[in-house]
Amino acid sequence: MRVLIIEDNPDIAANLGDFLDDRGHTVDFAADGTTGLNLALKHEYDAIVLDLSLPGLDGLEVCSRLRDEAHKHLPILMLTARDQLEDKLEGFRRGADDYLVKPFELQEVEARLEVITRRANPSLQTRQLTIGDLHYDLDTLIVARDNDHIDLNPIGLKILECLMRASPRVVTRAEIEAHVWGDELPDSDSLRVHIHSLRAAIDKPYPSALIQTRHGIGYRMVDLHATDEPE
Repeated sequence: MRVLIIEDNPDIAANLGDFLDDRGHTVDFAADGTTGLNLALKHEYDAIVLDLSLPGLDGLEVCSRLRDEAHKHLPILMLTARDQLEDKLEGFRRGADDYLVKPFELQEVEARLEVITRRANPSLQTRQLTIGDLHYDLDTLIVARDNDHIDLNPIGLKILECLMRASPRVVTRAEIEAHVWGDELPDSDSLRVHIHSLRAAIDKPYPSALIQTRHGIGYRMVDLHATDEPE
């Protein structure tokens, strides 16, 4: 998932961000409502973690503007120290998909994000990605091809998920870089190096290659033996 955390408490934001990043998600941050709203309008996110009490625009106003003015329907998980029923009901009335009271467990945040994201996008409900004889279990982070276990680093896993979900579509370099690194783009050779490593792990040892390069555009993953396309 690509997640936007809008939270003015730096400790809470850092803990959330570190946990989600370690779990293979891409995270962007905003410390006030105005910045968070602008990021949400400018970029594509799978979900937003939104604090209720924020400088500038508060969380309720950010939620309302995304729903009513910008017609943005991406999943929103509200975080707040307010535990009264009326506070929760107001959050739902403004368009929140779920509501979690502080203090919270980091694992519960991820679980709730996954639930509301699947509700919003049924295509994400599958947790098993398969192309040809390559399989990727998103829950266990196990990758296997032809029954061989393949070890990949976190960036390799992010790139693999991006390509497998989009298959057989060509994914542009910009799309992959945004999925993996967010706004903190790497140097120009980083993606090429990681694609090379990914190919060495999942293609080189096997008779057929799944990763294809579209020069000047990006990459795609497809099992050509299962299609009528020329190799």
